[in-house]
Amino acid sequence: MANSNSYNAAADLLESNLKAGRGGKAAFIDPARTITYGELDAEARRTANLMRALGLRHEDRVIMIMLDTVEFPVAFLGAMLAGVIPIPLNTALTNETYAFMLADSRAKALFVSAPLVAALEPVLAKLPELKVVVVSGEVSGNRTDFSKSRADQSDKFQSVTTHPDEPAFWLYSSGSTGTPKGARHIHTSPMATARLYAQGVLGIREDDVCLSAAKLFFAYGLGNALTFPMSVGATAVLNPERPTPALMYDYLKKHQPTLFFGVPTLYAAMLGDASLAREEGSKRLRMCVSAGEALPEHIGKSWKARFGVDILDGVGSTELLHIFLSNAPGDVVYGTSGVPVPGYDLRLVDEQSRDVADGEIGELLVRAPSAADGYWNQRDKSRATFEGAWTRTGDKYTRDKAGRYTYCGRTDDMFKVSGQWVSPFEVESALVSHPSILEAAVIAQDDRDGLTKPKAFIVLKAGIDKNGIEAALKEHVQTRVGAWKYPRWIEAVESLPKTATGKIQRFKLRDASREP
Repeated sequence: MANSNSYNAAADLLESNLKAGRGGKAAFIDPARTITYGELDAEARRTANLMRALGLRHEDRVIMIMLDTVEFPVAFLGAMLAGVIPIPLNTALTNETYAFMLADSRAKALFVSAPLVAALEPVLAKLPELKVVVVSGEVSGNRTDFSKSRADQSDKFQSVTTHPDEPAFWLYSSGSTGTPKGARHIHTSPMATARLYAQGVLGIREDDVCLSAAKLFFAYGLGNALTFPMSVGATAVLNPERPTPALMYDYLKKHQPTLFFGVPTLYAAMLGDASLAREEGSKRLRMCVSAGEALPEHIGKSWKARFGVDILDGVGSTELLHIFLSNAPGDVVYGTSGVPVPGYDLRLVDEQSRDVADGEIGELLVRAPSAADGYWNQRDKSRATFEGAWTRTGDKYTRDKAGRYTYCGRTDDMFKVSGQWVSPFEVESALVSHPSILEAAVIAQDDRDGLTKPKAFIVLKAGIDKNGIEAALKEHVQTRVGAWKYPRWIEAVESLPKTATGKIQRFKLRDASREP
């Protein structure tokens, strides 16, 4: 940081902790290593020097396909110090998707974890813009060893002068309904989310230990396990493996985190394991957070009853970087998404972009200091999403007189029955509140007369017989959410299609239902 025309997010996060005397404190912990704030600063600056040695310059782009270990923040922060733009990608995508993102971004370098290299090899030879592949972990062939090549560099590096409004990093959307979109985030956005949500709502502090089931390559996980803890000098625990309920519980026991960040499907799965008891988890746990999809009311209440800790359900997006609408400590109403995070302005509008009254369904628009600068090379989609200071979320909500918001569904997922809006999420929540149901998804389907009605896909809990359950479920939904909203068809399936973030891909169910 130098003046109003110069600000570097990585320099701020690193230097503020050294100035506060935290050089010897643990910044990140993974299964193999703990790195202190002082070591992190040195390694990030070595990485910045390595970027220069590799020929990377200001505004060049580097793709990161890296597992959640201490090497991730080292690479991410080192790139930003050098004015290079890191683009973290999901580590579980198809080669076709990787090929698109690598070509679309015109990345000159790829930083990749060793276990992921072999699967990527068929893609890498077809990318003329890609100049170097840097591998974190055991290296074979002619690839650059991240650890060894970094060790050869000086730990002295003056951060590149970057403008507060210039892109610091990109995050690609999941592309669940189309081509992935590269959202460009500017240098001031990470600290905006930390200041407004992590500090303003969660009250994160220096003695906190953060554990996020969501990975660092997600906007949600990047805040939870990097920006937020670093903004106050806290510690983050990183998990490079898939966040299964059993593994997350082991991490809770071993590391005793104070803040746990999950998603609704994980909380539901952990509740489904009767062996996971409060007394064997983290005794220091003071708060849980949920995002990604709306948290069903019964999951929040069941979690509080089992573990004695509230889950703060919140809403964020890749485009807005983190949570902008949330429940708050001491002000939790399960079944709602809470109230606007101070510093964010929200509107609900109809199809003509007119504000709707309290109690009416409208699309959610957000005015945010952390909004992306737009999508890379997708002008029409940028214009459709970013309308001046406002960002369209594509989510439908209602707002009550107290200013509290309740999720109804994605704009593309909503439909009308007998002239009245039906929220798939509301019907799904009613279904999963039945003791036999693990998961549910609801779509619109036409009956023989061409009239639209709800159809449900359900995943039954282990040991439940699907025979004879349909009538009971229909009655259960009718009594909870209304006679016209109950699913006319119910189909039991082994699993539901989801994005990598755990969001149900209802469009795939709709497409399958249309097939002859």
